Amino acid sequence: VIPYAKMGYWDAAYAVKSTDILALFRITPQPGVDPVEAAAAVAGESSTATWTVVWTDLLTACERYRAKAYRVDPVPNTTDQYFAFIAYECDLFEEGSLANLTASIIGNVFGFKAVSALRLEDMRIPHSYLKTFQGPATGIIVERERLNKYGLPLLGATVKPKLGLSGKNYGRVVYEGLKGGLDFLKDDENINSQPFMRWRERFLNCMEGINRASTATGEVKGSYLNVTAATMEEVYERAEYAKAVGSVIIMIDLVMGYTAIQSIAYWARTNDMILHLHRAGNSTYARQKNHGINFRVICKWMRMAGVDHIHAGTVVGKLEGDPLMI
Repeated sequence: VIPYAKMGYWDAAYAVKSTDILALFRITPQPGVDPVEAAAAVAGESSTATWTVVWTDLLTACERYRAKAYRVDPVPNTTDQYFAFIAYECDLFEEGSLANLTASIIGNVFGFKAVSALRLEDMRIPHSYLKTFQGPATGIIVERERLNKYGLPLLGATVKPKLGLSGKNYGRVVYEGLKGGLDFLKDDENINSQPFMRWRERFLNCMEGINRASTATGEVKGSYLNVTAATMEEVYERAEYAKAVGSVIIMIDLVMGYTAIQSIAYWARTNDMILHLHRAGNSTYARQKNHGINFRVICKWMRMAGVDHIHAGTVVGKLEGDPLMI
C-alpha cells in the first residue's frame, strides 16, 4: 500500500487557483500517523483515491482531479491537532448540488482510520461554483420593505410551550405576542402535525392571530409557519396552504436534508415567500470542537441552497453559542 502523500495528495508547493474549492480541516491523527500523511489521506479519500493504487487511475487525468493537501499547521495550544488546508478542482463537483458537494467533502473521510477526529472548520467557495446555486431570494432590505419597518431591529420570539397547545390557544399566543410589540412569532422545530394540533389548524389560527394583531397595531406582522413534513409532497402541500391563507414566510428544519432544503428553497423563490431555516440537529456535529462541522460551514451551505435566514442560536440563554460564531 502506497502512502497517500506519495500518491500525489500532498503538494507543499501547490499554487492555489482562484477556481479551487478550499477546505480547512482540523485533524487529529491516530497515534503514530504523520500529520502530513493524515492530511493527504483526507484529501485523497475526499477526491479520487481509494486504499491502494488501481490500474484504472491511468484512464483519467488523476493529476488534475486529485485534491491537494498543501499546508499543515499545528493548532495553537494543542499537542495532537493540526489545521490541514486542502484544495479541490472545481470540476470534481456537480453544479448547483449541495448533496454532491457534501458527499465528497464530508462523505467518507470522517470515519477514516488515519484520523481519530476530524472537523471541517471552513470552506472557500469560488464565484464560478457559487453562481451555480440560486442563493437566497430576499435579504434584510426586502424584509424591511414588506414589514414597512426601518431604523430599528426586527424582534421575534418562539411560541411556548412548543408542544401540547391546541390550535386556538396557539393562535392566541401568536396574537398576544404580536400585539405586545413583536414583529414575528415562529413555530419551534418539532411542531409539525401532531394529534393535539394538526398543521392546517395551526396555520389558520396563526393567521387569525396575525391579522387581528396587524389590525390592532396598524403594523405588518407575521409568523414563521413550519412546513417540515415526512415527504416533499407534504412539504409542498403545507407551503402552498401557508401561501393561500396569507402567510409571507415559511420555515423548515435542517434535519430535512440538503436536497429537501434546496427543493423548498426553489419553491419559495418561485412563489415569493421568505424561507427561514431552524438549525435543528446542528449540534450533533457542530458542538464538539475537534470533530464534526463548524456551524460557519453549515451557514454557507444553507445560503447557497437559498435559505433567507437561519436560526443561529444565542450568546445567552439555554443553548451553547460562541459569540464570535454568532
